[in-house]
Formats: sequence, C-alpha cells, structure tokens
Amino acid sequence: MPIATPEVYAEMLDRAKANEFAYPAINVTSSETLNAALRGFAEAESDGIIQISTGGAEFASGTKVKDMVTGAVALAEFAHVVAEKYPVNIALHTDHCPKDKLDGYVRPLVAISQERVDRGLNPLFQSHMWDGSAVPLDENLKIATELLDLAAKAKIILEIEVGVVGGEEDGVVAEINEKLYTTPEDYLKTVDALGAGEKGRYLVAATFGNVHGVYKPGNVKLRPEILKQGQEVVAEKLGLPAGSKPFDLVFHGGSGSLLEEIHEAVSYGVIKMNIDTDTQYAFTRPIAAHMFTNYDGVLKVDGEVGNKKAYDPRSYLKAAEQGMAARIAQACEHLKSSGRMIAG
Repeated sequence: MPIATPEVYAEMLDRAKANEFAYPAINVTSSETLNAALRGFAEAESDGIIQISTGGAEFASGTKVKDMVTGAVALAEFAHVVAEKYPVNIALHTDHCPKDKLDGYVRPLVAISQERVDRGLNPLFQSHMWDGSAVPLDENLKIATELLDLAAKAKIILEIEVGVVGGEEDGVVAEINEKLYTTPEDYLKTVDALGAGEKGRYLVAATFGNVHGVYKPGNVKLRPEILKQGQEVVAEKLGLPAGSKPFDLVFHGGSGSLLEEIHEAVSYGVIKMNIDTDTQYAFTRPIAAHMFTNYDGVLKVDGEVGNKKAYDPRSYLKAAEQGMAARIAQACEHLKSSGRMIAG
C-alpha cells in the first residue's frame, strides 16, 4: 500500500485508541533497516510507524554529507516507493528533535510537506516530534503551539514530550530523577495551550519513569498509573465522561519494561511505542554471527583470498533484515494488549 495519507493515519490512531493497542514506532537509519521494518510489519500483518531521529537522518545522508534534512527526505522518498509493495499501512514520523535542531530539521521538513500539500499531494511525513523536555514547560508549550499550527496546515500530526525521558539517545543525556514523571499540572497546562484537537491533532509523550537505553526487565521503575491520572484530570476539565482518554499517548524509552507494564500503559491510552535499542540489536546480532562463523571468508587470512560470497554485504544484511523483522513482528504481538492491530 502507499504510505498512509493523513486520513488513513488518523484512522490508524483512532483504531488503536478504540481497541486498546499500540503501534510499534521503529527507528531506522538506512534503506536496509527501513526494509526490515516494512518486512516486520508485513509479516505481523500489522500497520505501523517508521521513524527517523535527527542522528539517524544525518547518518542516512552519508557520513561525508551529514545533513539531517537530506537524509530524512531520502529515506522518506525511498519508503514512499518501496512501501507500495507491502500489504500494510505505514506512517512516517520524525523522532526526538530538540530546540537547537528545530530550524535544521523539523521546520524545513514541515515546509517541504506544506509545498507538497499546496500542489495537491500528501505530506512527505505524517507526523513530527518536537522534544521540548530540556526547556521549561511554558517555553515547551509556546513552541509546541507554533509548531501545531504549522503542522495542522500541512496535514501533519505533531508529537510533543511533556516530562523527561531518562538515559541517552542520539547523544542527549537526561538524568534519572523525579522529572521522569509528568504531573497532573503538566497535563492541564498542555491542554490549556494546545487544546483538545480543535487546533490540530497532537500526540503526547508523557513520562512515567521511562528511560532510553539498555536495561534488563525490572530495572526501570515505571509508574503507568501516572498516565491514567493525566487522562482523568484532563477528562474532568473538559467535562468528558469518566473513563475517557482525551490524550493520544506515546511510550518512549521502553527497553527494560515488563510486558504487564506495557499492557497497562496501553490500556490508559498509549497508541504508539517507540522501539530502537531492541531492533538495533536484532539487526546487528546476525551480522556478528556471520562474521564469527565465516571468519576466514570475510578476511584474507594468512595471504589467502577470502570468500567473496561471505564478504558480499548481501550475504549478511539479508540475515540482519530477517532478524530485525522478526523482532518487530514480536513487538506487534506484545502491543496488541486487549485489542487487535491487524492492518486496516
């Protein structure tokens, strides 16, 4: 299927909310990892989200070029062509973008989509993330208000972060402390600033102890009930019925999370869960196995010529694609929770 239109993406998110499941949002950095993500969603018979961080986009442009917009556009255009061969809906998203990179990443990409929409086409990306977790909340929401207006005009959904995700991602490090937990006041300020959808649709990456990086299950102190509290205070403010979930929530920093914690978070309105660390390992592990197994083939040991079939990148990248795709299919299964996420 073609990359999701704005209408299809909205339907995907609505379906997730109504049926209590979440889409894995898979970070990619190359055409090969993007192919693996497409394959994983197709093998799971699930729609999904593929996303590109600032660092991933820079890498994708080439280590000599190192231009975020160039890399993001290249991967997005590649996805628009290749995704048509798969029987699932895929939305394209850009991951964490801090304040100092907005002018070099999100704003130019929104402008590209606006130009496409003005010509009667669909936007290049379906959503973008503004990561204001490193600035005061009032400044975070002021910038979010401006970006939401731009995004809505370009038929794009905005994602914001309210709170702080600990650990490290793309060289940005956050301490593990009380700021990892979004407060009820934070939720209320968010809806005051951005509205409840009338100004444009947005996703909220609220934090409940989330940490980026590699952690064993049980080492991360998650408190999913914070998501429930946030939904409750905002539902009350908006005069919605008890049990309403006014926010579309995003789960960042999921490594080390217990499956029951993931399912609890999904039940409170999480419809998107970012996955990067696990899929990086799933992609790399088969490559390592290939190199160890074919040591004297990939290297010209003791003056020999090696084995061309062993050092041909296709010989190990094929296995890497399979490994990453299998991990993505597993993530789709885990995020079903009580609902079904079969492709629409």
